[in-house]
Amino acid sequence: MTKDVTLSDKYELPAGRVYMNGTQALVRLLLAQKARDEAAGLTTEGFVSGYRGSPLGAVDQELWKNQKLLKQHKVRFQPGLNEELAATSVWGTQMLSLDPKARVDGVFSMWYGKGPGVDRSGDVFKHGNIAGGAKHGGVLLVAGDDHACKSSSLPHQSEHAFIAAMIPVLHPSGVHEFIEFGLHGYAMSRYSGCWVGFKVIRWSRPLLLT
Repeated sequence: MTKDVTLSDKYELPAGRVYMNGTQALVRLLLAQKARDEAAGLTTEGFVSGYRGSPLGAVDQELWKNQKLLKQHKVRFQPGLNEELAATSVWGTQMLSLDPKARVDGVFSMWYGKGPGVDRSGDVFKHGNIAGGAKHGGVLLVAGDDHACKSSSLPHQSEHAFIAAMIPVLHPSGVHEFIEFGLHGYAMSRYSGCWVGFKVIRWSRPLLLT
């Protein structure tokens, strides 16, 4: 007998086989991190900010589309006016422990932007990384790279800029590793205090999560 399949499975099915593209996998990653924190007895919230640009031009659209679901899971999406302001907002979430009235244990944050956006955010990345991520927060910097210049004004890759800011970089080999590597990135950030880079490029194969 064939199992009933719905479009919401990619976000709401707790286990089993689901189908999603890379942009959707980033949304699922946020929900997965929240679920892991709840299982660990932590009261956390999520925060996402960034600026659209190929190959991450549809991230904000997917986040807007799922605002109701994100709100249910205490994840806030606030797009930036530019890459630097988005990164500065992310930096602010890691200062939660300085507020004696904080109502959550931490905020796990995600920044997204195209390769040139990484370049122009270098000052915030360097200072935010040196200041450090929160013990129960963590920062993942999702950089969309276009090596072949398929839809950008120039070819770009972000590893060198991240390395210059002393930020470690994760590079999933395909969409199927987005969630696994993303959760690892948040764990790395919390353990080390570093912000963690997450390099993505155009993928041709969608994720099948089992």
